[in-house]
Amino acid sequence: MQTERKPIKVLVLRFSSIGDIVLTTPVVRCLKKQLPQGSEVHFLTKNGFTDFLKNNPHISKLYGINKKVSEILPELKNERYDVVIDLHKNIRTLQVKTALKIKSHTFKKLNIEKWIYVNFKWNLLPNTHIVDRYFEAVKPLGVINDNKGLDYFIPKNEEISITHLPENFKNGFIAFTVGAKFASKSMPSNKIISLCQKMPLPVVLLGGKEDGAKAEKISSACRNAVYNACGKYNLNGSASILKLSQLVVAHDTGLMHIAAAFNKKIISIWGSTVPQFGMYPYVPQTSDNIFIAEVNHLSCRPCSKIGFDTCPKKHFRCMMQQNEDEIVSVVNRFLSK
Repeated sequence: MQTERKPIKVLVLRFSSIGDIVLTTPVVRCLKKQLPQGSEVHFLTKNGFTDFLKNNPHISKLYGINKKVSEILPELKNERYDVVIDLHKNIRTLQVKTALKIKSHTFKKLNIEKWIYVNFKWNLLPNTHIVDRYFEAVKPLGVINDNKGLDYFIPKNEEISITHLPENFKNGFIAFTVGAKFASKSMPSNKIISLCQKMPLPVVLLGGKEDGAKAEKISSACRNAVYNACGKYNLNGSASILKLSQLVVAHDTGLMHIAAAFNKKIISIWGSTVPQFGMYPYVPQTSDNIFIAEVNHLSCRPCSKIGFDTCPKKHFRCMMQQNEDEIVSVVNRFLSK
């Protein structure tokens, strides 16, 4: 006679950043749906990232910290968790696991392999997306990937209506995420201007306040064909714009992963980092609606696993040599489907 499995309480750890946290959502969903009924999935992150997780129905309780995990440890201890799922694997998560003194599972971060790839250009990385590596951490619990992709839930009161956009955008537009945390992961303004001027639909520029000056330069050069929405909306508002768009052009950023959560057609532009790190757009099945735009066969690439403020070689060929005509051709092909 099979013993009935008892509900358990799980704590998932991922402190940053936006894209990485969005990439944990399939694990959270599968934990909630595949563990015994009544099980709870709690999530610990930084306070700056709690807003876009608060509407996730698969998270039973959300915890946030400002800087130190010691702020929250007393509350976590009172929860009496059965297991910790560590999807960050750093000093902070080690502190949490040490303090809670319970069973924990994590994943292979592959930092040594990434270092070898960056410094020697030897690619020893497995051809595996980080989402699938995250699932290694929940395998001991009998939880498997349901292959339903990423989740992103926008609170109703934070959704942006198409009426917020200029009149000529209401029949369709392309969303372009212009910024990136590091400049070496983002096309320069002049390159984006040239690309936007060739687009078959008007373009909405998305990014944070820090991208505002760059976006203003682009929108001024393209006049009514480009709308600068950088810094105008919070993250959920920007996510709404992505959801409304016909297609997304994105750098290696969190907004790219949010677009993938909405199963959008994506042109994914890569500079100093590479998709082989396992952070390319993650979709439920192999998709012909994703195009990776990169300059192959550069001896200097990848030059970093996270990016630089400027190109170390000063030539920035990984972005300057991006094939604009090919990108526009793919945009037209995607829009014709």
